[in-house]
Amino acid sequence: MGTDAEVTPGSQAALRRANRQRVIAALREGGTLTQAEIARSTGLSAASVSNIVRDLRGIGVVSVRETSSNGRRARAVSLVRQPGVVVGIDFGYGRLQVALGDNDGRVLLEETIGYDVAADPDRGVRRAVWLAETLLIAARVDRSMVTSVAAAVPGPIDPATGEIGGITCMPRWAGFRPAAELSDRLGLPVVAENDANLAAMAETAEGAARGLDHVVHVTASEGVGAGLVVAGRLFRGAGGTAGEIGHVGLDERGQVCRCGNRGCLETLVGAPYLLNMVPHNTDVVAPSTLPGLVAAARDDDPGCRRIIAEAGTALGRGVAVIANAFNPQAIIVGGELAEAGELLLEPMRRAMELATLGSALRQLRLVRGDLGTRAALHGALRLARLGAAD
Repeated sequence: MGTDAEVTPGSQAALRRANRQRVIAALREGGTLTQAEIARSTGLSAASVSNIVRDLRGIGVVSVRETSSNGRRARAVSLVRQPGVVVGIDFGYGRLQVALGDNDGRVLLEETIGYDVAADPDRGVRRAVWLAETLLIAARVDRSMVTSVAAAVPGPIDPATGEIGGITCMPRWAGFRPAAELSDRLGLPVVAENDANLAAMAETAEGAARGLDHVVHVTASEGVGAGLVVAGRLFRGAGGTAGEIGHVGLDERGQVCRCGNRGCLETLVGAPYLLNMVPHNTDVVAPSTLPGLVAAARDDDPGCRRIIAEAGTALGRGVAVIANAFNPQAIIVGGELAEAGELLLEPMRRAMELATLGSALRQLRLVRGDLGTRAALHGALRLARLGAAD
């Protein structure tokens, strides 16, 4: 008879995790084993071994083939890869993205839903937890198999407190601690990071900046921010606010920014400013979202094309400051505004040619990101894998 109940006492999740680790340890030591041999080696019941093997097979950790043992039919189990599932969460201004990944970098399942995340951080976290749990059920992954969770948020995070800074484009999230709240609700270790930083990590590891050591990733959506990779490492600054280029001052007589200064880059490129510029024609429904504005520009709407072009010019002026200061190999542009492609990038290039040092510009590539609006989500999965490895 198996001895499942003799495992160190604790929660059901801890018990399942411990039993699963016993099965994995037996396979590491013994190589390919039948389920009956696993049961004898671990002291677990045949039913428990069967359930654990089924779950591990479902996420590709083990392979199972029919064989025979002592003249009887049996199932031989082999360890295929290291076990464990990580969860990535991206809190966008008006949408939530959640993905499950394995420890080898594969995305197992992901989902995006429209949601007013900016309205209430507590409700946003509850919705993210619901979506994560929904994906775990769909993938037949028990929560005990999750090793780490990482979340992307559009704003700087104080490395000492985990609090979101006051210059986030979601003001109601200022002072909120997303990692702590998620961890309390999920019962799992969680780390939170600025979305532009995570996008920079992802594009450097698997996207348009793969293999480069000095990279700036600009995220242009509701607000504007940048992730800085210097000598192959993410540069956050002393208080986590490095890369907040949305608050580079470009016009001292311009609009007052939410940060309190005048004429910041974000007042020229942020979604509220751009949408406020959209001409309203009684015969045509004007776009009311940034994706709608970009779509109209790509469909040759002259007013929307002009708005995107002027945004590109302003963004180029702001990014030139960063290019001169950090001398990167590449500037990657991501976020919803980047979906405009060359309608945005060409004016950026022209503005940068006028404001960037020639020596810095000669070695610089300005391109749209490969991962698009999923860059921060991929970065969150990567950060979760790094956390699980620590």
